[in-house]
Amino acid sequence: MVRIENANGVITITSEVFTSLAGDAATSCFGVKGMVSSKDGGPFQVLRRESMSKGVSAAFQDDGSVALQLHIAVDQGVNISALAHSIMGEVSYKVNKATGIPVSSVDVFVDAMLID
Repeated sequence: MVRIENANGVITITSEVFTSLAGDAATSCFGVKGMVSSKDGGPFQVLRRESMSKGVSAAFQDDGSVALQLHIAVDQGVNISALAHSIMGEVSYKVNKATGIPVSSVDVFVDAMLID
């Protein structure tokens, strides 16, 4: 949770806000099939749009920034390196724009490749 205090009051932003914003930004990138979640090291599940934040984790850093980890499923045939760089930029930009909190890192894990 991030707590921002100023003369007008206090703003508290929970980790769920960051995971939801990051999941939405990632799934808007071309080539991303969805977010991926694993239960207790078991099989992976591609998540529906309403629960995509479960494939994202947020860690708050001592310097006031947030570090994000995303687990995704991609389309077969996409350039994974280019897609990951696109996701990193999009997620960092949208999270920072919406919250005003700097993003220290965005780590992308490609857990599945899906065939249409």
